[in-house]
Amino acid sequence: MKTLNLASYSSLRIGPVVAVEVIDEVKENSSFIIGGCNNLLFSPTPPPLAMLGREFDFLHVENNLLHVGAATPSGKLLSYAKKHDLANFELMQKLPGTLGGMLRMNAGLKEWEIFNNLVAIRTHKGWVEKKDIEYGYRHTNIKDTIFEAKFEIHKGFDATLLEMFKKLRDNQPNLPSAGSCFKNPPNNFAGKLLDEAGLKGYRVGDMAFSDTHANFLVNLGNGTYEQALELIALAQQTVFERFGIHLELEIKIVDKKKEYEA
Repeated sequence: MKTLNLASYSSLRIGPVVAVEVIDEVKENSSFIIGGCNNLLFSPTPPPLAMLGREFDFLHVENNLLHVGAATPSGKLLSYAKKHDLANFELMQKLPGTLGGMLRMNAGLKEWEIFNNLVAIRTHKGWVEKKDIEYGYRHTNIKDTIFEAKFEIHKGFDATLLEMFKKLRDNQPNLPSAGSCFKNPPNNFAGKLLDEAGLKGYRVGDMAFSDTHANFLVNLGNGTYEQALELIALAQQTVFERFGIHLELEIKIVDKKKEYEA
């Protein structure tokens, strides 16, 4: 077990001090995997938590496929791709987190997604082929813990694409946040809707929708879980009343009492 202060470990800087199980072997797991804590909002009463150990932070080539451990940070994967001239990993530029979490939510930017080049994932049940996984925009049906993944190998790291991702993410706020709060609705943008609804820069206590990018829920210093929930509910209600559009959460609410209704 490992003790973590989620108020300093999580990217949103909210959460209690908790005991976290460190998983160092492939096995069935019923605890919530926290990974790099980059898109999570923790309640004061989270469920049992676990994280993958260093054994799952690796990269190697086998049978002309790139095998990556689920605890591997995005920056490490990006550096490896750049060093070995591998294409399709440029989207890792300024995308925080570890591979497992990115796969679980099919992370990416616009049409570039982590699933684009995926071959299969490994769970305690064995290898699961991409064709057997339900996935879409910021969504998968993966329930089991991911321990490893393998990807197609294509040569041609694209520095121009890397620079484009950097510029697209340069408008993101530097304050503690959990990334994009809401998924973009079909043919629209959550940030644009929040801006037009008058919520850009709107705050409750020390939680606010960033005045840099309205779809980023940021912690201005001593923000709380309750303040974050209040802002989320206000945003969903206001946008629905104004535009008839329901904003679906992209961040994950982690609370043992109930699954947050997005």
